[in-house]
Amino acid sequence: MMRPHKEHKMLLPYMTEGAVEAGCDEAGRGCLAGPVYAAAVILPPDFHSAELNDSKQLTARQRYLLRPIIEQEAVAWAVGVVTAQEIDKINILNASILAMHRALDQLTTRPDHLIIDGNRFKPYGKIPYQCVVKGDGTYLSIAAASVLAKTYRDDYMCQIGEEYPAYNWKKNKGYPTRDHRAAIEQLGPCPYHRMTFTLLDPQLKFNF
Repeated sequence: MMRPHKEHKMLLPYMTEGAVEAGCDEAGRGCLAGPVYAAAVILPPDFHSAELNDSKQLTARQRYLLRPIIEQEAVAWAVGVVTAQEIDKINILNASILAMHRALDQLTTRPDHLIIDGNRFKPYGKIPYQCVVKGDGTYLSIAAASVLAKTYRDDYMCQIGEEYPAYNWKKNKGYPTRDHRAAIEQLGPCPYHRMTFTLLDPQLKFNF
């Protein structure tokens, strides 16, 4: 049994009553390597979970326990991915939005309203949307999307971490940790790194 986070509050089931509402969130925006993932989730209006919260407030174990519950009980869910090479071409903000659009493309049920974590989005067709700062800690569907995006991205980073074990992606998941940057300094970047990002501590000088 999962214990709610000590600061956990009950999240709201929806923003627009009676709407088929999809919540969207991304994972991996601040990483130095790997893709950015996003998920879109439509939950039934009577969905209830005392444990579901912003994925950053949950342990890895809690996230992986919640994932099959979300997938089983959701009306529809999908995950979208934008690669590091695409991120370098269009920048991370555009890539995060594109990943959400790709997730929405795959939904088997068409939503008639979207709620987006954060403060930036681009219209998806003609479907009305609302951006919500800290939405993953406010609405269940956005929190569910944050759990799916985070766990599927973590799975992928562990997978490519076997290909490049020196960067310790199984632990740091591509984030700019000290050990990750130390490995880049020693070995240089690999094809999964985002070359438009500051891969090293700005105080260090290193020529790739």
